Amino acid sequence: MKIFFIIFTAILLIAVSATFFFMRRPGLSQYEYLRNPQIRFMENQPVIVVEANGDPNEVGGKAFSLLFKTYFKIKGAQKGPKQPAPRARWPLELETKKTEWKGLYAMPVPQKTAELPMVKTQPGLTVRLDTWEYGQVAEILHIGTYDSEKATISRLAAFINKNGYTIIGDHEEEYIKGPGKFLKGNPEKYLTIIRYRVQKGL
Repeated sequence: MKIFFIIFTAILLIAVSATFFFMRRPGLSQYEYLRNPQIRFMENQPVIVVEANGDPNEVGGKAFSLLFKTYFKIKGAQKGPKQPAPRARWPLELETKKTEWKGLYAMPVPQKTAELPMVKTQPGLTVRLDTWEYGQVAEILHIGTYDSEKATISRLAAFINKNGYTIIGDHEEEYIKGPGKFLKGNPEKYLTIIRYRVQKGL
């Protein structure tokens, strides 16, 4: 009975934390500066990566569940309000059929993280420790549904081109506020940072 209680508590903690992440309501003022495209420097970041192929609407939930389950077993990883926001990279062209998409769902971890804890994975999902390269990045805040990102992405691409930069990395999204594990919230108020690695003068 005691073991069952411990397992149930752990599962509940992960579910609640995942819901907190995506449903949390950070003040929009914190990201107001990103309503317009910006270029800045980012340090390389060690991350947990869960790789999943297929429509994000179908495999995304499982991928994020495994991501959070792994993250919460890492010693020294920040929990609660100071947790980093999850993110994802999409290596293939965004025009690719969603059923053929490849998603790299990630969560930043402490620099000293040397290995991942043992976790049970599901068929079609893999989890690994990696380092994402950054350097110069171009970013913009998207407010609203994921399906309405196209105009925001176009604004960012035009800004990159106008300022003499070239995209050298995958499409990346950082999920500041979005659907929780149990509640979808209001999709019109989702907050997503859209990001590309860029280089000047290519």
